[in-house]
Amino acid sequence: MHDNIVDFMKMSDDAYEATTHGVKVSVQPFYLEEESDPEEGHYFWAYQVKIENLSKEKLQLKSRRWRITDSMGRTEEVQGEGVIGEQPVIEPGYIFEYTSGAPLGTSSGFMAGHYRMYKDDGSSFDVEIPAFSLDSPYGSHTLN
Repeated sequence: MHDNIVDFMKMSDDAYEATTHGVKVSVQPFYLEEESDPEEGHYFWAYQVKIENLSKEKLQLKSRRWRITDSMGRTEEVQGEGVIGEQPVIEPGYIFEYTSGAPLGTSSGFMAGHYRMYKDDGSSFDVEIPAFSLDSPYGSHTLN
Protein backbone atom coordinates (compact mmCIF):
# COMPACT_ATOMS: atom_id res chain seq x y z
CA MET A 1 0.00 0.00 0.00
CA HIS A 2 1.34 3.44 -0.94
CA ASP A 3 1.02 6.12 1.73
CA ASN A 4 -0.03 8.82 -0.72
CA ILE A 5 -2.95 6.88 -2.19
CA VAL A 6 -6.44 7.49 -0.86
CA ASP A 7 -8.68 4.42 -0.95
CA PHE A 8 -12.42 5.07 -0.81
CA MET A 9 -14.78 2.22 -0.16
CA LYS A 10 -18.39 1.98 0.90
CA MET A 11 -18.30 -0.56 3.77
CA SER A 12 -22.02 -1.36 3.94
CA ASP A 13 -25.33 0.31 3.19
CA ASP A 14 -24.61 3.09 5.65
CA ALA A 15 -20.87 3.05 6.49
CA TYR A 16 -18.01 4.58 4.48
CA GLU A 17 -14.22 4.41 4.77
CA ALA A 18 -11.07 6.05 3.39
CA THR A 19 -7.38 5.38 4.10
CA THR A 20 -4.77 8.13 3.64
CA HIS A 21 -1.11 8.06 4.76
CA GLY A 22 -1.76 5.04 6.97
CA VAL A 23 -4.80 6.52 8.73
CA LYS A 24 -8.16 4.82 8.18
CA VAL A 25 -11.30 6.89 8.72
CA SER A 26 -14.66 5.09 8.90
CA VAL A 27 -17.96 6.97 9.10
CA GLN A 28 -21.43 5.65 9.77
CA PRO A 29 -24.29 8.19 9.49
CA PHE A 30 -27.67 7.79 11.23
CA TYR A 31 -30.83 9.76 10.49
CA LEU A 32 -32.36 11.00 13.76
CA GLU A 33 -36.13 10.99 13.35
CA GLU A 34 -36.71 12.31 16.89
CA GLU A 35 -34.47 15.38 16.28
CA SER A 36 -35.98 16.14 12.86
CA ASP A 37 -39.09 18.06 11.82
CA PRO A 38 -39.72 17.43 8.09
CA GLU A 39 -42.78 19.72 8.06
CA GLU A 40 -40.50 22.59 9.10
CA GLY A 41 -37.68 21.57 6.72
CA HIS A 42 -35.39 20.47 9.55
CA TYR A 43 -33.54 17.15 9.22
CA PHE A 44 -30.82 15.95 11.58
CA TRP A 45 -28.19 13.22 11.35
CA ALA A 46 -25.65 11.82 13.76
CA TYR A 47 -22.48 10.25 12.45
CA GLN A 48 -20.04 7.96 14.21
CA VAL A 49 -16.39 8.33 13.20
CA LYS A 50 -13.60 5.84 13.81
CA ILE A 51 -10.01 7.00 13.16
CA GLU A 52 -7.46 4.16 13.13
CA ASN A 53 -3.72 4.88 13.13
CA LEU A 54 -2.22 2.14 10.93
CA SER A 55 1.12 3.98 10.69
CA LYS A 56 4.20 3.47 12.86
CA GLU A 57 4.11 7.04 14.19
CA LYS A 58 2.18 8.79 16.95
CA LEU A 59 -0.23 11.32 15.41
CA GLN A 60 -2.28 14.20 16.75
CA LEU A 61 -5.50 15.37 15.12
CA LYS A 62 -5.34 19.17 15.40
CA SER A 63 -8.07 20.41 13.05
CA ARG A 64 -10.92 19.45 10.77
CA ARG A 65 -12.61 20.83 7.66
CA TRP A 66 -16.04 19.64 6.46
CA ARG A 67 -18.04 20.34 3.31
CA ILE A 68 -21.75 19.78 3.93
CA THR A 69 -23.92 19.81 0.80
CA ASP A 70 -27.70 19.59 0.75
CA SER A 71 -29.84 18.11 -2.04
CA MET A 72 -30.22 21.58 -3.62
CA GLY A 73 -26.43 21.80 -4.08
CA ARG A 74 -25.93 24.41 -1.33
CA THR A 75 -22.58 23.83 0.36
CA GLU A 76 -21.45 24.95 3.80
CA GLU A 77 -17.81 24.73 4.90
CA VAL A 78 -17.13 24.08 8.57
CA GLN A 79 -13.64 24.16 10.02
CA GLY A 80 -12.14 24.27 13.46
CA GLU A 81 -9.73 22.88 15.97
CA GLY A 82 -9.89 19.18 16.81
CA VAL A 83 -13.10 17.21 17.11
CA ILE A 84 -15.73 17.33 19.89
CA GLY A 85 -13.52 19.72 21.86
CA GLU A 86 -10.48 17.43 21.73
CA GLN A 87 -7.21 17.26 19.81
CA PRO A 88 -6.61 13.55 20.33
CA VAL A 89 -3.19 11.88 20.16
CA ILE A 90 -3.52 8.52 18.44
CA GLU A 91 -0.71 6.04 19.06
CA PRO A 92 0.27 3.52 16.34
CA GLY A 93 -2.27 0.70 16.21
CA TYR A 94 -4.85 2.63 18.24
CA ILE A 95 -8.32 3.90 17.37
CA PHE A 96 -10.07 7.14 18.34
CA GLU A 97 -13.88 7.20 18.03
CA TYR A 98 -16.42 9.97 18.41
CA THR A 99 -20.00 10.84 17.49
CA SER A 100 -21.23 14.20 16.23
CA GLY A 101 -24.19 15.55 14.28
CA ALA A 102 -25.29 17.74 11.41
CA PRO A 103 -28.55 19.46 10.47
CA LEU A 104 -29.78 20.04 6.93
CA GLY A 105 -32.65 22.04 5.48
CA THR A 106 -33.34 19.32 2.90
CA SER A 107 -34.17 15.63 3.26
CA SER A 108 -30.82 14.44 1.92
CA GLY A 109 -27.28 15.56 1.20
CA PHE A 110 -23.71 14.52 1.82
CA MET A 111 -20.61 15.40 3.80
CA ALA A 112 -16.88 15.05 3.13
CA GLY A 113 -13.72 16.66 4.41
CA HIS A 114 -10.34 16.12 5.98
CA TYR A 115 -8.46 16.10 9.27
CA ARG A 116 -5.06 17.76 9.71
CA MET A 117 -2.70 15.38 11.49
CA TYR A 118 0.65 16.29 13.07
CA LYS A 119 3.66 14.05 13.67
CA ASP A 120 6.07 14.41 16.62
CA ASP A 121 8.56 16.20 14.34
CA GLY A 122 6.01 18.99 13.72
CA SER A 123 5.24 18.03 10.11
CA SER A 124 1.60 17.69 9.11
CA PHE A 125 -0.61 16.11 6.48
CA ASP A 126 -4.28 15.86 5.60
CA VAL A 127 -6.33 12.70 6.08
CA GLU A 128 -9.42 12.36 3.93
CA ILE A 129 -12.83 11.92 5.51
CA PRO A 130 -14.79 9.85 2.98
CA ALA A 131 -17.83 11.42 1.33
CA PHE A 132 -20.90 9.96 2.97
CA SER A 133 -24.57 10.22 2.17
CA LEU A 134 -27.14 11.76 4.49
CA ASP A 135 -30.39 10.06 3.59
CA SER A 136 -33.73 10.42 5.33
CA PRO A 137 -36.87 8.44 4.57
CA TYR A 138 -38.33 11.67 3.11
CA GLY A 139 -36.24 12.14 -0.03
CA SER A 140 -34.20 10.60 -2.80
CA HIS A 141 -31.07 8.72 -1.77
CA THR A 142 -28.16 9.90 -3.85
CA LEU A 143 -24.49 10.34 -3.07
CA ASN A 144 -23.61 13.34 -5.23
